Amino acid sequence: MRVIAGAFKGRNLKSPPSMQVRPTSDRLRETLFNVIAAHVPDARFLDLCAGSGAVGLEALSRGAAHATFVDRSRRSCQLIESNLELCRVPEEQRDIYCAEAVEFLKQNQATPWDIIYFDPPYKESYSRTLEIVGSSKLLNDDGLFIAEHHHKTELPETVGCLTRARILKQGDSALSFYVC
Repeated sequence: MRVIAGAFKGRNLKSPPSMQVRPTSDRLRETLFNVIAAHVPDARFLDLCAGSGAVGLEALSRGAAHATFVDRSRRSCQLIESNLELCRVPEEQRDIYCAEAVEFLKQNQATPWDIIYFDPPYKESYSRTLEIVGSSKLLNDDGLFIAEHHHKTELPETVGCLTRARILKQGDSALSFYVC
């Protein structure tokens, strides 16, 4: 795994040692950031179920102002911290929370994000997270909610204020892009 573009381009990131974590591939990350390139500069980026932190780090590398990383695994949070230090990301540009995605969202609704990227284990349910984001002010008015999922998993077209604007399939993965 490596950072694809921007300030940290080419940096090799530490990967999770366990096969229970499925990092977003370099190819899919490159496709994702080609699609959202105009939204990233100066954005507040939330990486939910962050794993290694590669997606949030890519956002920071490409000019996001701040990234918040959330993962329920202490090992993943330590890995994220290690990768942030590898890239020398200043502490004021990042936050790491070791928490369940749903609990984090319920407790952190004060300041909205510009981009929320949600990549849980494919076997988990997406509905509760979609419901919370769709019924709250967690996204800025022109914000994006992006869910990475198995290409055979059907996510709803609309949930609360969220409306799927695009679905992009690549290999076994798919990205669903929602706007409010």
